[in-house]
Amino acid sequence: MGASVVLSSSEETLSKMKSDCLKVWTDLKDYKKCCDVILQTEDGGAFAVHKSIMAVCSPYFRALFTSKISRRSRSKFLIPGVSSPMLQLIVHFAYSGCTQVTEDNVVHLLPAADQFNILGMLRDCTHFLLQKMDCENCIGFAEFARCFFLLDLEKAAEKYLLSHFVDVVTQSEEFLDMPLESVVWLLNHDRINVRNEELVWEAGLRWIDHKPYERKKHVDSIMRCVRLGLMDTQYFMEKVKVHKYVENNDSCKPIVIETLRFLWDLEMIGQKKDVVETPFLATPRIPYSILFTIGGWSGGSPTNLVETYDTKADRWIKVEEMDPAGPRAYHKLAVIGFDIFVIGGFDGNDYFNSCRCFNAVTKQWRDIAPMHSKRCYVSVATLDDLVYAMGGYDGHHRQNTVERYDQRTNQWTYITPMNVQRSDASATTLNGRIYIVGGFNGSECLASAEFYNPHTDQWTVTPSMKQRRSGVSVISHHGRIYALGGFNGISRLVNGEKYDPETDQWSSIPDMFNPRSNFAIEVMDDMIFVIGGFNGVTTIFHVECFDERTEEWYEATDMNTYRSALAACVVQGLPNVDDYIHKNRSGLMEEKRQKLLQQQAVQEARSRYSNTVPPDNEDADEENNL
Repeated sequence: MGASVVLSSSEETLSKMKSDCLKVWTDLKDYKKCCDVILQTEDGGAFAVHKSIMAVCSPYFRALFTSKISRRSRSKFLIPGVSSPMLQLIVHFAYSGCTQVTEDNVVHLLPAADQFNILGMLRDCTHFLLQKMDCENCIGFAEFARCFFLLDLEKAAEKYLLSHFVDVVTQSEEFLDMPLESVVWLLNHDRINVRNEELVWEAGLRWIDHKPYERKKHVDSIMRCVRLGLMDTQYFMEKVKVHKYVENNDSCKPIVIETLRFLWDLEMIGQKKDVVETPFLATPRIPYSILFTIGGWSGGSPTNLVETYDTKADRWIKVEEMDPAGPRAYHKLAVIGFDIFVIGGFDGNDYFNSCRCFNAVTKQWRDIAPMHSKRCYVSVATLDDLVYAMGGYDGHHRQNTVERYDQRTNQWTYITPMNVQRSDASATTLNGRIYIVGGFNGSECLASAEFYNPHTDQWTVTPSMKQRRSGVSVISHHGRIYALGGFNGISRLVNGEKYDPETDQWSSIPDMFNPRSNFAIEVMDDMIFVIGGFNGVTTIFHVECFDERTEEWYEATDMNTYRSALAACVVQGLPNVDDYIHKNRSGLMEEKRQKLLQQQAVQEARSRYSNTVPPDNEDADEENNL
């Protein structure tokens, strides 16, 4: 039998061989040893290199050196369309595999890499631009990418522009220099991330005001991009209809008339007999952020129901991809990227240390590492892509322990415990700290609060709330912490308060419409949303939102299902956002008309019923309801 030869290598060995080869070739080039060609530029540059190295780097050079037109003995080539500094960088990349990209050279280096089809250098330049992209340059990056057919960079720049719309149109000088066609494209886009249409109108005005004498004639084109029917009526009447560019402009009159007609029809929609179509000027845009609610307590048992909220259409959507592992309530959610982490909870029998993860893009559920402790009524916060689980109830004891999850290692680690045992508390992050407030310690509802500093691994007591709150929900918003609702040991609360870390004080805010505890809370469209919960009598599905600027609460559309002990989170920038939004956007006005008709029918039925009830019985009912 002949001897067998076993060839083995490792990635480490191959990497070292590659590094050694590049170093040898670089030394040969630097000392002009074994060089077989000189590359020249039109500005006088000359570089002695090796044909084989340059051919590996670029199809351009490979074709140049192997073409039948070129004589094999030819030792000099003039390279057109590239400067000496750029060719030097290309040669450096060919020998080292590294691109020396700077803010000063990238606009010249990228076209050179494109000219010579050096894909590695193109990737490096594109990555550099992506890292440098901001509100002031994303429009220019998109134009630059289009010139060189860099589709990935163009898409990334457009995505950045749409998702940072308000910052771009208020800060960028590039926006002011955009041509009309590009401005119309932007303002008309369904996916601009904007809280309301007033901001779209003001963006258009900023563009016109930059060159008013040239651009004011285009105000009708700007108006057609704005969903005027979704504006606040008073704003439209006072800031749009009588604007100096609009009031005496004949091209704008049909748009104003159409909007006024729609606003009138909206007021009278309940009296309409025919189907009402939703015009373009009232068709909501696609939301950038989607609110998810998962699980909870409904109909006397836990559920694994998943619903999303489309804030632009004000509609709730049932999601088919419920957790196959089963229902859970009194849990919490955390978000990192497109992953939604479900932490702890209770299914009516078992207290969970198990955790699950739902990816909103792939729609796949999976297990992640379990916590060290079982935690029902747990509080959860996310800081620097780490998930913190605090307190809770394990079926025997209320806890003060805290553990932290790192998705990169899929591990939970204990950190310093809190100063107080807390279950049914709530946590949020602000200024690099984790704040937790309220809860229940096993004997009384709590008003106390404390914060965690991850740099010192210490908990610090902060001023207590004005009221005891168990089953409270807290969230940070505009530099303050809002604590809403809860149970004080006697009744469910309708009030709320906010904490200002600068003054180190709590102050009251206006009451909600509904008392509630064990509800979900999130911030969407710059407003605080409270969702579901328990009102002291029954589980509710009511949703309301608080606008800090007006200090008023507004009703939003109810969830599809009554739920308390649910959890909510917000996921931003989903590439498949269409899967989680209300589909029939053109039918929103008809849906509203049908809802009003149903409400009218219910009111009429109640009225007829009350008229048939004898007065004595009515009095008895009122007495019984006192």
